[in-house]
Amino acid sequence: MTQLAKLALEDGTVFTGKSFGANGEVDGEVCFNTSMTGYQEILTDPSYRGQIVTMTYPEIGNYGVNAEDVESHKPHLAGFIVREQSRRASNFRADGQLHEYLARYGIVGMEGIDTRALVRRIRIRGAMKGILSTIDFDDARLVAKANASPGLIGRDLVREVIPEKPVQWNEGLSPWARLGHLLPLGERQDQGASRELPAGSPHVVALDYGMKWNIARHLFNMGCRVTILPGTATADDVLACLPDGVFLSNGPGDPEPLTYAQQTIRDLLGKKPIFGICLGHQLLALACGAKTYKLKFGHRGANQPVMNQVTGRVEITTQNHGFAVAGDSLLADLEVTHVNLNDNTIEGMRHRKLAAFSVQYHPEASAGPHDSSYLFEQFRQMLPK
Repeated sequence: MTQLAKLALEDGTVFTGKSFGANGEVDGEVCFNTSMTGYQEILTDPSYRGQIVTMTYPEIGNYGVNAEDVESHKPHLAGFIVREQSRRASNFRADGQLHEYLARYGIVGMEGIDTRALVRRIRIRGAMKGILSTIDFDDARLVAKANASPGLIGRDLVREVIPEKPVQWNEGLSPWARLGHLLPLGERQDQGASRELPAGSPHVVALDYGMKWNIARHLFNMGCRVTILPGTATADDVLACLPDGVFLSNGPGDPEPLTYAQQTIRDLLGKKPIFGICLGHQLLALACGAKTYKLKFGHRGANQPVMNQVTGRVEITTQNHGFAVAGDSLLADLEVTHVNLNDNTIEGMRHRKLAAFSVQYHPEASAGPHDSSYLFEQFRQMLPK
């Protein structure tokens, strides 16, 4: 028998649908993602911690789930909403179905609502706090719970998703991921299997604030030895690993409370080349004296157009962020390199004097466009040969 599910927003709106996945009740910021594929990568992206994600594409789950297309060891989002979940997994790589996967990891899902109406409300009013429940169906009580939930602003969600200890990464891109990526030509392109790299290979320390595994796979595929440190590591911890370069990862939530990460980056600037993505981009900006702010409803999807100010080319990018760097707060040392063509927000920057650059989007995206894969090679060129 199908069980009822309800989503209540802080503005008093209540949607009634059917539950799938796990039973229970969760709170979070309700957001939406416009990607047509890649739902398993979305589920396992630690950047979605504290969020209830709505997919705009009408049918989700049609190609099932598998053990390869994950970005971390488990799903991290609070809840998952779709128009319709597919009852059949039709793909030769599938080893399970979406509803089973959600149930296994305790993720509450809901289907059967007008996701267009929900997305339109979020676009007009902005991302809102919400409650997704399969156990409480009292509208007034659910709306009150939504209003009482903590939201994202001012919370340190990074500490909830970072690894407990350092990790030596030795896995490259799978053959399926490598088919779509325009990787550098030559020997580095064949490093997809799990293996050890030569001791003299460039060494990158990745500060993990909630890092997608595909980032580490890309760095490894370029011939870099990769050491992953928790995002709480200090500059001394990083330098003790004797890195040739430092990577700042993506991660969840508000960057401003992460003062420990900002201080670490500040202490590393000028000592090692730095490349940041998403939250790492925002933290680099804050470390350089800029400010960040919360977007109305964020950028989440695989079709975001970005103008590269240096080359004049437009890149179609995958994005997932609810905060952005304030353009009027940039000091003279920071130069804007990429701009979002939908709303003119900053999508990339570089330091004019030091070896440091960052982008707001995800050049490692899978599934997603691969227009921006060159950024990893750009970072590689900053490291010893």
